[in-house]
Amino acid sequence: MNPLIGKFNTPFETAPFEEIKNEHFLPALQEAIKMGRAEVDAIVNSAEAPTFLNTIVALEFAGEEIGRTAEIFFNLNSAETNEEIQALAREFSPLLTEYGNDVLLNEALFKRVAEVWKNRENENLDTEQARLLEKTYKAFVRNGANLNAEQKVLLRDIDKKLAMAGLHFGENVLAETNAFTLVIEDEKDLDGLPDFAKEAAAEEAASRDVKGWVITLDAPSYIPFLTYAKNRALREKLAKAYGSRAFKGNENDNQKTVLELASLRLQRANLLGYKTHADFVLEERMAQNPETVHTFLNNLFTHAKPAAQADLDAVKAYAKKADGLEDFKPWDYSFYVEKLKKEKYSIDDELLKPYFKLENVVAGVFKLAEKLYGLTFVKQTNLQKYHQDVTVYNVLDKDGSHLAVFYADFFPRKGKRNGAWMTSYRSQKKVNDQNIRPHISIVCNFTKPTASTPSLLTFNEVTTLFHEFGHALHGMLANTTYPSLSGTSVFWDFVELPSQVLENWCFEKECLDLFATHYKTGEKVPAEYVEKLKSSAVFQEGYATLRQLSFGMLDMAWHNKFAGEEVSVKQFETNAIKETQLFEPIETSSISCALSHIFQGGYSAGYYSYKWAEVLDADAFELFKEKGIFDPDTATAFRKVLSSGGTINPMDLYKEFRGHEPDVKALLRRAGLVA
Repeated sequence: MNPLIGKFNTPFETAPFEEIKNEHFLPALQEAIKMGRAEVDAIVNSAEAPTFLNTIVALEFAGEEIGRTAEIFFNLNSAETNEEIQALAREFSPLLTEYGNDVLLNEALFKRVAEVWKNRENENLDTEQARLLEKTYKAFVRNGANLNAEQKVLLRDIDKKLAMAGLHFGENVLAETNAFTLVIEDEKDLDGLPDFAKEAAAEEAASRDVKGWVITLDAPSYIPFLTYAKNRALREKLAKAYGSRAFKGNENDNQKTVLELASLRLQRANLLGYKTHADFVLEERMAQNPETVHTFLNNLFTHAKPAAQADLDAVKAYAKKADGLEDFKPWDYSFYVEKLKKEKYSIDDELLKPYFKLENVVAGVFKLAEKLYGLTFVKQTNLQKYHQDVTVYNVLDKDGSHLAVFYADFFPRKGKRNGAWMTSYRSQKKVNDQNIRPHISIVCNFTKPTASTPSLLTFNEVTTLFHEFGHALHGMLANTTYPSLSGTSVFWDFVELPSQVLENWCFEKECLDLFATHYKTGEKVPAEYVEKLKSSAVFQEGYATLRQLSFGMLDMAWHNKFAGEEVSVKQFETNAIKETQLFEPIETSSISCALSHIFQGGYSAGYYSYKWAEVLDADAFELFKEKGIFDPDTATAFRKVLSSGGTINPMDLYKEFRGHEPDVKALLRRAGLVA
């Protein structure tokens, strides 16, 4: 029996991870595709006239087995991969792409969908049904339903190539990240590093059967070294290794892949009648078009550039005063920023980390969810998981009913890609009057506990946990009928609002008192630390904002200005972001070749959405500050934002919550970029 086929005989019908073997995936997908095709054929061959119910709703729930198998597989490919799974992914992606195109390029099926769309005024649809119909119709049109036969063949070919190129890009970045190690044999080269970082480096060396200490390009290893290590030459070596990932001309080089992805996206957009990939993408975003995005980014740039230069000048002056450093380089920035921050605010990560024991922070974010929305998280031992580090919870709503299953996976390992993300193994939906609840996961790469110290988070890691948990709440609180409109299935430049707004609570003493206690003494984080934390929150914010804008501008350059020509990736990148760069470019580094967000993830022509959503979250949190950060009425109103998914236009949903359109000045005020 293949455990991936049929109903899961597990509590809450969760994925039977411990029963699944790699050889189960491909047969399960093939069987699911067979079932999906039969369901689509039944819609096409129906003798009944097309209606919303027999065509749009039937199509919405067709192929569910495909989605379930794919979600499990690709989530594991991100969080617990190996060479066998990566090889399988190269078979999976073309099969899924082909099936998707077989549906969206099915002329008889589109004819039925178009008929329902044409007669929509006669269907008496509610708001959610109308949104589903519009989304379904647009999905066909935006995926080539109106193309001729020759063009459809070309589109299929482009989509297959895109799927494979995206996979290849991610595999190269992971391989490059894993390939580099900085082996340190002389303990003097660790001067400045906190004990936790030294101990982690020693344990990493021991796990590799290497003498001394090992620093890797995983964030919990790489970031502390750049922040604290006094050895400038080694900081340089590490920074250059990180910047050169997939940009060395070796078998893991991504330069051709970047050009291939950008070119294929442009070709696809042109084929569908759009000028650029950005024009295609942004049609289904709050921003609506590239001009709006460019105006938005340039507006922020006007405020951020002078502030960023002032920030950098202050750090350079400090480095010169402290150590006589004249030739300030990028690998000096984090090191001296941390020192200046400590001197200026008498606060740094090492002072705060004892108050941020991972287990306490997790308990704190759970308590926040309880105070805002009445949720309870009950740890489970009877649910299967894909790795021993994963913890699983049954999430209960305020009335005690089952709301969701929640998986938490916090530590780095060889088979897990860098970064932090939220995902799902099952989306919420309603079937036959039954509310099918979601299975949600967050995956992070936090500092692991050592033999003598628990996992103590930096404040940045605390905000990362809150961020991903905000996404998780968006998924867990979903309460819609149709899965394609559920949870995080919203416009991409709206999806970061629930995650980014939750970060604001990390700066509030009232919230920190729920969890920020010293792991040895039990003492609550002192009020003076919180005030310093707030004051330091805007420290170097100009520099940080300019850095984010550079990624957004680079993204828009590749997807709105790139003309498909054979160019130097490095030169194109340099030209695209030169106005945002405060250092001379490093010839051996490339942002594009490792920028997984836009070349592997879903952020192509969408990286701007981080700053866009910051405007939303800054404006939204001002209401919480005004009413009280745990105000039940405001929380209830925001829960509607979270539970509505994509059933309501996001601007309408936001205005209903806030009473007005988002105010960009709220972000500028919070960032200290305007008075």
